[in-house]
Parts: sequence; C-alpha cells; structure tokens
Amino acid sequence: MKTNSQDATGHRKQESMSNLESVEGQYNLATATTTTTTTSSNLHPPLVFTCSSGKCQAGSFGKMGHLKMQMETGINAIEDQSGYTNRNSIACMINAEIGAVLAVMRRNVRWGVHYMADDDQLEHSLVKSLKELRRQIFSWQGQWHSINPVLYLQPFLDVIKSDETGAPITGVALSSVYKILTLDVIDQNTVNIEDAMHLVVDAITSCRFEVTDPGSEEVALMKILQVLLACVKCKASATLSNQHICTIVNSCFHIVHQAGTKSELLQRIARYTMHELVRCIFSHLQDIENTEHLLINESSPLKQETSGQNNENTVFSRLLENGSQNSSYDGEPLGISSGIASAVTSTVMDENSAFASNGNETDPHELQLMSEPYGVPCMVEIFHFLCSLLNVVEHMGMNPRSNTIAFDEDVPLFALTLINSAIELGGPFFRRHPRLLSLIQDELFRNLMQFGLSMSPLVLSMVCSIVLNLYHHLCKELKLQLEAFFSCVILRLAQSKYGASYQQQEVAMEALVDFCRQKSFMVEMYANYDCDITCSNVFEDITNLLSKSAFPVNNPLSSMHILALDGLIAVMQGMAERIGNGSVSSERSPVNLEQYIPFWLEKCENYGDPNDWVPFVFRRKYFKKRLMIGADHFNRDVKKGLEFLQGTHLLPDKLDPQSVACFLRYTAGLDKNLIGDYLGNHDEFCVQVLHQFARTFDFQGITLDKALRIFLETFRLPGESQKIHRVLEAFSERYFEQSPDVLVNKDAALVLSYSIIMLNTDHHNVQVKKKMTEEDFIRNNRLINGGNDLPREFLSEIYHSICKNEIRTTPEPGFGFPEMTPSRWISLMHKSRKTAPFIVSDSRADLDYDMFAILSGPAIAAISVVFDNAENEEIYQTCIDGFLAVAKISAHYHLANVIDDLVVCLCKFISILDPFSVEESVQALGDDTKVRMALETVFAIANSYGDYIGAAGWRNILDCILRLHKLGLLPTRLVSDAAEESELSAESGHGKPNSNLPSSTQLPSVSTPKRSSGLMSRFSQLLYLGTEEPRSVPTAEELVAHQQAVQIIQKCHIDTVFTESKFLQAESLLLLARALINAGGQPRKGNSISGDEDTSVFCLELLVAITLNNRDRIGLLWKDVYEHISNIVQSTVTPCVLIEKAVFGLLRICHRLLPYKESIADELLRSLQLVLKLDARVADIYYEQITQEVSRLVKANASHVRSQLGWRTITSLLSFTARHQESSEAGFDTLLFIMSDGAHLLPANYVLCVDTARQFAESRLGQVERSVVALDLMAGSVNCLEKWTSDAKLAGKDEEVEKMLKDIVEMWLRLVQGIKKVCLDPREEVRNHALLSLQTCLTGAVGIHVPPDLWLQCFDQVIFTAVDDLLEIAEEYYQKEYRNMEGTLILVLKLLSKVFLQSLPKLSQLTDFSKLWVAVLDRTEKYTKAKIRGRRSEKLQELVPELLKNTLLVMKSQGILLPSSGVGENSLWELTWLHMKNIAPSLQSEVFPAPELQQAPHKQIEAVDANTSVSSNETVSQDGAGVGS
Repeated sequence: MKTNSQDATGHRKQESMSNLESVEGQYNLATATTTTTTTSSNLHPPLVFTCSSGKCQAGSFGKMGHLKMQMETGINAIEDQSGYTNRNSIACMINAEIGAVLAVMRRNVRWGVHYMADDDQLEHSLVKSLKELRRQIFSWQGQWHSINPVLYLQPFLDVIKSDETGAPITGVALSSVYKILTLDVIDQNTVNIEDAMHLVVDAITSCRFEVTDPGSEEVALMKILQVLLACVKCKASATLSNQHICTIVNSCFHIVHQAGTKSELLQRIARYTMHELVRCIFSHLQDIENTEHLLINESSPLKQETSGQNNENTVFSRLLENGSQNSSYDGEPLGISSGIASAVTSTVMDENSAFASNGNETDPHELQLMSEPYGVPCMVEIFHFLCSLLNVVEHMGMNPRSNTIAFDEDVPLFALTLINSAIELGGPFFRRHPRLLSLIQDELFRNLMQFGLSMSPLVLSMVCSIVLNLYHHLCKELKLQLEAFFSCVILRLAQSKYGASYQQQEVAMEALVDFCRQKSFMVEMYANYDCDITCSNVFEDITNLLSKSAFPVNNPLSSMHILALDGLIAVMQGMAERIGNGSVSSERSPVNLEQYIPFWLEKCENYGDPNDWVPFVFRRKYFKKRLMIGADHFNRDVKKGLEFLQGTHLLPDKLDPQSVACFLRYTAGLDKNLIGDYLGNHDEFCVQVLHQFARTFDFQGITLDKALRIFLETFRLPGESQKIHRVLEAFSERYFEQSPDVLVNKDAALVLSYSIIMLNTDHHNVQVKKKMTEEDFIRNNRLINGGNDLPREFLSEIYHSICKNEIRTTPEPGFGFPEMTPSRWISLMHKSRKTAPFIVSDSRADLDYDMFAILSGPAIAAISVVFDNAENEEIYQTCIDGFLAVAKISAHYHLANVIDDLVVCLCKFISILDPFSVEESVQALGDDTKVRMALETVFAIANSYGDYIGAAGWRNILDCILRLHKLGLLPTRLVSDAAEESELSAESGHGKPNSNLPSSTQLPSVSTPKRSSGLMSRFSQLLYLGTEEPRSVPTAEELVAHQQAVQIIQKCHIDTVFTESKFLQAESLLLLARALINAGGQPRKGNSISGDEDTSVFCLELLVAITLNNRDRIGLLWKDVYEHISNIVQSTVTPCVLIEKAVFGLLRICHRLLPYKESIADELLRSLQLVLKLDARVADIYYEQITQEVSRLVKANASHVRSQLGWRTITSLLSFTARHQESSEAGFDTLLFIMSDGAHLLPANYVLCVDTARQFAESRLGQVERSVVALDLMAGSVNCLEKWTSDAKLAGKDEEVEKMLKDIVEMWLRLVQGIKKVCLDPREEVRNHALLSLQTCLTGAVGIHVPPDLWLQCFDQVIFTAVDDLLEIAEEYYQKEYRNMEGTLILVLKLLSKVFLQSLPKLSQLTDFSKLWVAVLDRTEKYTKAKIRGRRSEKLQELVPELLKNTLLVMKSQGILLPSSGVGENSLWELTWLHMKNIAPSLQSEVFPAPELQQAPHKQIEAVDANTSVSSNETVSQDGAGVGS
C-alpha cells in the first residue's frame, strides 16, 4: 500500500527514533551481556523466596515441578518501588501510552482518513478501542491489582496482532506493553493475571504488520524480542504455562533464524535475547523440587531414546523450511507479515508435536503438563531443543549458505553457548530431574563428543567449557562420559599424530590445563579411572601427554610447550598444597594376594568416606597393575598368559569358566582378536567360558541391534563360520533370556543376529556393489519368529540403525586413543548403568604418593627442558615454582631419588660457571637470570629439604659450592660454629708463631695466600692465586658484576647448609659428610691428594665444621671422618696446608667434643695417635703447635678423660714431646698440670703419667731443673697412692678393697721401678735426686699397704738392682760420663740401709729373711772393696761399718739377731758373723760385748769358732745367690 510523502516523512522520523532506541538498547544489552553473570536484569530484582517452618512463603510448587509464584508484596509494594504512589499515577502512565500509539497512527494516511470523514462513518476498531480505554481508565475504582489487566492490555495487543498496522505503529504498541511489564504494573496477585499473560504471549508470538522498509521491520523485531524477554522476567511470569515458555523460546529463535539476512545489530540483539531467555528460565531450576519420584507412575512428555541415534530435529528443520519458503514477499525483503507470521503461527499450532514428541502423537497427559505453570517440562523441551541444534549439519538444506547462521560454526557455537548458560545456572540441580540429566548424559554428551573434534577452535573451546562445567556440577553422574571425552577428544586432539591442526591442539591443551588447575581433578582421574580395572589410565595418559608436549624437540619453545608446562606445574602445586592432609599412602599396608579371590565382584562399602574408598582403590590399583602385566603375557601367548595369572593368584589354581570370562570381559588392554578366537574355540572349557562371558551382559530393555553392538564391542568377531555360530548362539541365548518380548525363542534371536551381521557387511563393505535394500532385509527375515513374521517397524528400525551406523570392533591395543563411534557410544551408555560411582575427592592427599611416583620423573625432565630453552623470566619463574613444588612433595614422601634428580637437573645450569674463566663466570652469574635462579633454587632445596637429599644430590650441591669457592665468591668464613668467638679469644693467649714453618709460597701445592696455624684455623679465604706478576686493576663493569654475584651468593645462604646440619636426619647427614670426603679427593701415598689441594682443604674444613656442629651425633660421623683424616695423615710426606688442617682439625674435634661425649672419649683420644704416625719431616714442622693444642685439650678436658685408653694416648703424645726440642716445654707443662698435687692423677692414668714423667726426667733436651721437677712429680705422687689406699679401706666389700689395694701396690712398684731407672742417669744432680726420690717413695710408703712378699720383690728388682748397677757404672765408666759416682754410691748405700731398717719388722717375718740379709751384707762387702778410678773409696770404707753397726743394733734391739737365733751353720747368727769378718770383724764385740756372749750357750760359741774357716765367698754363692740375683 502506497503512502503520501507526509506519511513517509513521519514514518522515517519514527524509524529513526526506533533505531536510535534500539541502538541504545543494544549498547546497554551488550554491556549486560559482558558484565552480568546472574539471572536478574539490571532493571528488575530476581525472584526471592523466603521460607518459614519448612514451608515456602513466597510461592508453592506444582506437582510436576512447575513454578507457581504467590507474591506477598502485592501491587502496593510494586507501586512504591516503581514510584507510582497511587492508582491515578498508573492511569496517567497508561494514558500516555495510549496517546503515543494514537499519535503514530494519525501520521499514517490510512488511519488519519477516519478523522476527516463524515459523522456517520465509523472509526476503525483499533482506534475506537484505544479511545474507549482512554475514556474509562480514570473512572476505575479500587486498588490497581483488582482491575482486570486485560482491559488495559487488550487494545495494545489488538494493534500488535493486526496485519493492517505498519511497523512503526506496531513498534510503539510493543513499547507500551514492554513498559507495562517492566514497571511491574501487574504482578501475580493481580486479578485475572493468568489470562492476561497468556493473551500477551499469544499476541506477541502472533504479531503481524506491514513491511514498508527493512529498517522499520528490524526495529519492530527488536521490540518483539524485548517484550518476549520481559514476559519471562516480569513478576507475573510464574503464571505462564510450559507451553507459553516453549512458544516464547521458539518465537525468539525464529527471529534469530530470520535475522541471518538482517543487520548485524538485529542479529546480536536476537541472540542476546535468546541467551537471556535461557538464563532466566534455567535460573529457576534450583527452586524446583526433585521430580525423580514423579517418574514412577507418570509418563514423560519427552520420549527418551537411550541411544539418541534416531531422534530427528523436526522443529529446526521446520523452521528452516519456513524460512526458505517465505524468504520474500512481492519482491520485498522478508517481513513479519510474510515470514515470521506464518512460521510462528505454524509453530504455535504444532507446538506439541514440535517440542514434545518429535512428530509422534502426543499423549493427553503431556498436553496437560504443558498447560500447567512452567517448570521442568518446558526446561526439558528447551534443553532438548538446544541439543538438537547441534545436529544442524544433518538437517541443513542443500544450499546452507542461504542462511549464515545455519552454516559452518555459527549454529553449533550458538547452541553450545546457550547450553553452557543453562548448565552454569542449573548446575548441580540437574541431577534432581532425571529427564534433564538423561539429556545431558546421552544426547548432549554424544553431540559434545562429535563437536569436540570440530575444526573450529571456537566450537572446540566452547565444548571444553561445557564439559568443565559439567565436571564441576555433575561429575558423579558422568563418570564414563568424562572418560570418553578425555580419551576420544582431548587426548586425541592435543597430539599432532592424529591429524589435528595446531589451533585444535592448542585449544585442547588449554582445556586440559584448565582441568588440571582444578585442585581435585587429577586425584579424581586417578581414583576413578586409573584405579578402576575396567577403565583406561586417564591420569597416566594426561601426565604423559603434558610431559611430552612440554618438550621442545628440535623446535623453539612455543605456546604449546608453555601450556603443557603450566598443566604439569598446576598438578604439582595441587599436590604440594594437599601435603599434610590425609594419611601418607606409603604407610598403608601392602596387598597380599596369597590365593585367588573373585576381586571382580568386590565393592566399596561407602564411596563417600575416604576411610573406605581409599583402601579400596589402592587394592583395585594393585589388581589392575598385575592384570596389565597378565594382559601383556596373554597377548603374546594365551596359554602362558593364563598360567601367569594363575601363578599371581589373579585366576584360581584350577581354572573355572566364570573367572576366565570375567578376566576377558573386564580387563583393559587385551587383544580383541585373541579374545574372539578364544571364545569361538570348540574346546569344551572355552564354550563354557563363552556362555559365562555372555552372562556378564545385561540386555534388558534394549533392542537386538543395540545389544549386538554392545556385545561385539568387547572383542573382534572371529572369521571362521563355526566360531561365529558359537559366539552368536551364546549371545542369542542370553538376549532371549532377558528380552523375550518380541522374539518367541532364542533361535529367532540367532537368525536375526546372523541377518544383522550380513547386513552390516553388505552395506559397509565397499567391495559389495549391490547393496541390500530395506525390502530385501525384511524379506530375508520372514517367518523366523516361530513361523511368524517380525513386526515390519521393528525390522525397519534395525535396518536403518545398521545402515546409518556400522558395527565396528574397537581398535586393537597400540592404536592409541580410539575414536568414538556410534556403537561405542551405545556400549558406553549401557555400561554406565552399572559402573562404579564416581569418587569425589576432598583436599586429602591419600593418593598423591602413587600419583607423584608416576608423574615426578617425566615432570622433572619436562620442566628442566623448558627451563633450558626458555628466554623469558616469567617462564623461568614458572619452572622454578614447579621445581620447588616437586621438591616439597618429594621431601614429604621421603623420595630422595626424586630430589636428587631435581638437584642434578638444576646443577646442570650452574655448570657454565668455569673456575678457569673467572671473569667470564662472574659476569655470567651477575647477568644470567637462568643461572641465578637455578643457583638460588638449588640452595633453597638444600636448606629446606636437606633431610631427603641423597648421595647424588649432595655431590652436585658440593660441586656448585666448589665452583663458587674457586671463583672467589664465597665469604671468607663460610662456616662457623657455636664456640667460634670463644676460640678466637683462646687463640690470642696461647701459642706463638713458629718461625720454622714454611710460607705458602714455599709450598707448591698450596693455593691459599696464607696458611693459618694452630687448632683454631679459620676456614678458607677468598681464592687468591698469588703470582709474581701484579694483577690487573678490575674495570667498573667487572666490579659491578662481582658485586651482583656476591649479593646473589648471599641470598643463597650457603653457610646455612652446614651450620644447620645439626637438624639434618642421620642418613642425610652421613651422605653429606661422605660427599665432602669424596669431593676432597682420595689421598695417595707420597703425593698428597689426587685433586687440587685448595679444594681438599676447603672440603676438609667443611667436614670438620659439620662434625663440630653435630656433636650429639658424633658417633654417626666419626668413623668416616677419622678414616679420611687418617688417610691424609698417613699418605702425606711433605708439609702442606692439607696436613695441617687435618691434624689440627682432628685436635679441634677432640677439644670440642670431649666435654660432651664421654661415651666416645676413648675413640676421640685414640685418634690422636695419628699424630705419632706423621712423617718425620711433617712432624718436625708442626709438633710444637700440636703440643700446644694437646696442652689446651688436656687443660680443658682433663676431668672428662676417665679411661686408661684415653690417657694412654695423651701420655704417648706427651712422651713424644720429651724427645722433641721445640715441643718439650709445652709437653712438660701439660704433665705438670696433670701431676701437680695429684690434681688429675687417677688410677687409670697413674702408671702412664709416672712413665711420662720418667721420660722427661731422663730427657736431656731440657735443663736439669726440669728433670728434677719431673722426679719431684714422681715422688710426690706417693701421696695420691696413700690417699687412694685410705679411701679404699672405706669401701664396702672386702673383695673390692683387696683388689683396689693390690692395684695401688702395683702402681707403687711401677713408680719405684721408674725412679730406679732415673737413678742411673749420667747427670749427677738428676741421678742423686732420683736416689733421694726413690728413698722418699720407699720410706714414705707407710700409708700404702705393701705386703712383705712385695718388699722382697722390691729389694730384688729395685734396690739391689740400683745398688749393683751403680757400682758397676762406678767401676767401669769414665769419670767424664758419670761424675762424682762416689757420692752416688754413698747415697745408694744409705738408701739400702734406711729402707732395710724401715721394713725390717715385716721382712723379719719372712722365711727368706736370712737370704735377704745375706744379700744386703754381700752388697755391703762389695762396696767396701769397690775401686773408683783405680783405688778404694775411703768414704765408703768409713760409711759401711757405721751403717752395718746401726743395722745390727736395730736387729739386736728388735730381737732379730741374737746368739740364740739359730743353731747350725745356716743360722742367722752364724751367717751374719761369717760375712761380717770380711767386712768389719770388730763389730761383733761392739754390738755384742763379751758379757752378753758369755750368757749364751757355750756350744753355740764353739759352733761359730768351728766355722770360721768357711769362705765367705762360698757362703754368698750358696745362701745369697737367689736373693741378690
């Protein structure tokens, strides 16, 4: 219809305004699309429910899960919220809308003519109804919610439905309705609201208008979309029925479809509206009660097909047909009047068939459900409709490019976006409603599997997003679907070998990494799949893929490598965060399978309790590992494979058909060809296994062709006809047993199964030219059902199913990740009915140990390679985070080998620091971020997880430390210990520099600038290679680089590795010590150390440091430390820094540890004997300092040395100093400290100290005074013996007292024997003082309990020996060697006399006393006859009679020597005077005057006279030989 220019002008103005409004609306809507994540509009609050006492106060729910809102607020509250405070305000608003519509209508000539006509001409009904409403609106009484909204909506709806109005008029009317809906003028409490809302929906979906230009048409379409969305979002939307919601969605999608040929703006608004509709509808899913129980007695409005293979998307195909048929109208662009009008009308008329049953006759109950307030039924239809959009490729017309939305990625991407929104909002509430859940499990996931292989990155990305949402919300219900998605989509696409493009690989990898970032994802993959015998190892496959994909093999580092690295590190960090949660899996009890048990039937009692399912999955994983080994044996040789399984108790010792059948049925990885051949074998046992194998299937409620697909998915059907017959016979028997509805016997099932196999071969074999038709198939199966025909529909469905989807056997092992075929999907859905529940993991770390054991090796290698090839600091940090996560997990599970591998990998990056290129290496450390981060990470691991580092790890860490040491980057004092400061103060007061020590420049093997001396030697200083040529001055750049390097080293806290070694576990500490020993090099005899000496010295100092820092565990380290020092000492023959550090390090250890470790004091002190093994040249250089250190050691620890063994070592060292000029002074000072006043003399060290003092007394290296002092020390020690004797007598038991006294006497005897040796010293002062000291010891032993027999021994071994030896020396040696021997002989005679007289009371009681007395007389006689320097000594001749006289008088006084003392020639009296005649004959008369002799018997005197002629020499030889010898 033509319009005048005025109308056209007005139309253009209105169009311009509408377009502007649409643009603004689109802008706002687009903003909401990108920013709004909830279901509520920016203009209207969401529906709110409040509950009290368990009952919903805001609304109630229908019996089929529909939403029926009963708002309490009412129109008054709405009026307050909207700003309309009274009824008149609302009336004014509606009146304004009426005026707006009439104003636009007046601009059109068609409507304006009525106002210029005669009075008898009637107005158009549309204008009349609007004017009538204007007249009545202000006269209505009562509250607004009591007014029927049909009264003020109907005029606007009539305008919208009229096909006489143009697009501008229709648009204004739509705006009016939109305003009424969005301003909450009506709500659920408004009277007759249901009818009003139904009218609104019917009017909008039946909207008609004339199209004058494309612009106005698009504006009207946008208004329609606004009103449709407002209907669903308004507060009265709860009154809409399921049918109306479906109609709204269908109409909206129709506009989306039509918009394909319109402007971009309309397309975006249409899609946004569709998106908001879906969001708004499914946002109410959480508010609907569970409908699971309602399905028992009520039929579903949606016919559920388990396979989903035969469902046709009639709705979408009808829309496409309508769109193509009505694409133009009289040469004009498509308008609502010609296109959407008919299509929407058609859709409304066929709504039930379109949404409910896909063309089948609709159940009356379904119609009733669709007429109820909306809820789950409409959601089911909408969700099914969205899923069916994914089949657009199958339903497109011949020329898909005629509509852009129905081509390429547009439609599936749009559908996937809507589905994703529905899932995001419905979330876990889908599981409440089995019909919705069934759609997700089957149809949706089947389509996701198909579009997951799409070439479009956008489609693939959206598919992965949907699956991620499904995993979060519904993983429990989608166990096998998720496994299939990862195996058949993600893991296939992420690898180039399956033909995926780089974009596909990248999107798949991004999706996989997103999954890995979910904290419990990998745990659940491992628990549900890797530990399930019937599932693939998804966790292992993912970790292998990530690790391999991170390797840049012969290629530069790409985004794919970084993505894979992110995934690996995300998994590692997830494990690290779970540390401490849950039990450590390594502590679990091992699975002991001593006999076969039917583990296929084992079930977990509670999959929700980790205490139940964790042990269960461990056990299942154990079985699975063993079964995989058995499967490998089976694939090589069936018989040997079964025997292996019997040997491992996975099959019973005596095979039974059921156990073998279960093995073949459920074990993954078996060769399908071998299974088929085994099942088809004619052997009786194999036939039994075949029937048991068939009984493992559940074919209830599924068609024969699906059952056959499921059956043949588990093996490859053998090629021999007899085997095929046996297999199909067993299948048919099982199928008929469970599904006897259609088939009358198992023979019918067998024949039909054969026919299906033949059809499958005929139709899908390319070599068969003439294909079997449907009629041929039906004809071939006549009269097979017990003589009757099967239903034609039944056979036709089977025929089309086989033709459409071939029955194919699963690929054999080795083909990688299989492709999802229709048969596989049917089998998967069948299997999902009985699969074990999906285990949902919490934050516990129960499975991480086993997972980490699988992942750690590949992960370390992958991260290391990426770190090596990366050039970006951000990637460096990512790798370092991964390394630290690996270290943390490894330490938690005590996996030293993993930490070692990690340390080795990191140390490789530090190996560029070359000690032979100092400047370049220092520059590299300061500038190279990779080296710096690797270095910091190595020592972070060493300091944090040193307890779990193994030998290889410590070896590499020490190699790094040595490199830094050689580069001069380590601090001067790398290691300190607790007593460092006290040692420094001690050093300042002791010792003196030795001028005889060679300087470092004189020692060719020494590389340190100065060799420190003494026990308190400092650790190695900065490496300084002294050369004759002056060093060049470093440049500013070199100084900066060196400063940066030093700062880096400080951050590493290398010293903490050693100072904190006291906190290391014993095993790791021992490995560290051994690593230091090995790093220091092995000593070689005569050639010091095999490596450079500086390194050996440095390692030795570190070894000593950790030994000192671990004094409480010295027993652990001591053996290795001692052996190392011993090797150095015994192999070094020339003075050098190393031997100095070894010796003084040893002394330092003893000095520091003796106060704390008395249990190993003997071992520590025994080690000092190494000093005695020093080469003479080495000893000469260091012995003074050694003695000083020993002196300090003794003075500080004398009270801690208790054992004889320890003192033996000390005294050995001191004895050695007695013969060493430089060290003798310090050695004697130490001895003086020990023996002075008996302060530190003990029974354990008495003899040793006395012997040492004797050696100092005999030594001529010192002054005579020192020897005299040494003798005084020996003599003074008698006081200790007396004290010990006194203390011993106070002891408890007699036996102990006797033993102690005996030991004391033995010590006294050793003392006098030692002094006796000094009595022979050539030096007169020493010799004479020794005699006096000996006399003191012999005569001062009053407090010592010396038995008489021991006195005899003392005379025989000490006194007589000294007397004889001194006489012999006096007679034979020259005077220049032994001066003034006469005086010495006088002293020794006096000593003999005094000791004899003092001990006379005890000696006289002995039976051998006469022999002792004769020996004394014999020595006295010899001394009277002795010649010194060729003449007899007058002094001796004078002294002897005097001494004898005194002795005789004492003997007389004590009644020992009397005339009556014996009768016969051997009597004491006779022997005395017999010898006395040769010495001093006059003594008899002096001692025994004549009157006294006369009183004696006369015969005794005669006996004496008779024997005067006997030779005194003969008498001595007879009577005194034994005693004096």
